[in-house]
Amino acid sequence: MTGERQPLQEAAAQENTVTQNTQWESMANRLMIPLDYPDAGQAKELIGKLKGIPCYMKVGMQLFYAAGPDFVRELKALGYSVFLDVKMHDIPNTVKGGAESVTALGVDMFNVHASGGSAMMAAAIEGIEAALHKNPALARPLVIAVTQLTSTSQTVMNNEIGIPGEVPDTVVRYAKLAAAAGLDGVVASPQEAAAISAACGPAFRTVTPGIRPSGSSLDDQSRVMTPGQAIRQGSHFLVVGRPITAAPDPRQAAEQIIEEMIKA
Repeated sequence: MTGERQPLQEAAAQENTVTQNTQWESMANRLMIPLDYPDAGQAKELIGKLKGIPCYMKVGMQLFYAAGPDFVRELKALGYSVFLDVKMHDIPNTVKGGAESVTALGVDMFNVHASGGSAMMAAAIEGIEAALHKNPALARPLVIAVTQLTSTSQTVMNNEIGIPGEVPDTVVRYAKLAAAAGLDGVVASPQEAAAISAACGPAFRTVTPGIRPSGSSLDDQSRVMTPGQAIRQGSHFLVVGRPITAAPDPRQAAEQIIEEMIKA
């Protein structure tokens, strides 16, 4: 009997290992790391340190304006999912053209400002459809709307931007508009993730910056949570920048965050 049990025990152990690896990879793909660098060289240095971690790479305005579309193509060739964070905000026809171009580029996600209005957000979907019509082989990217930046405090929103009321109420109102326009989700603080899910349904994605592991500096963020707290609140994607990119060992920092996400 002992000889019979051994293969069964080994098979169970192998199955458990596969499950753990699959869970780790799935959670790693929910971690977004901002490549907030002035040139491709510095970004590639970080990418080299993170090799083997199947995270999302977030390309923002600074790097995209410096390195251009070719850098996005390089990331895709390396197998990374790419979130192009350029926050489109313009007249609907211009946003439609921008959405068509970035869809043709092959990004996995891009964003627009919800404050641009329903027609502008709907135009982004039209741009995606136009690109897919021209090239059916393209994958459809997720398009999400920025609600309120995580650096925006109550005082700034009320007194400077000129929007009355509470920040969470504004965020949920913008999320509802984005959902009605056909978008896939929103960028919001993790503090609003549960309210967004309740208002727009659990399939509506929340991309949440403002993630800070316990003991980390808040930097310029006003509305923050730890990785574990954000996952428990229902965040779909966690954007973690300086706690990883400025860490002495970025790889170790990223792996620790992924493990915290799994435990949550």
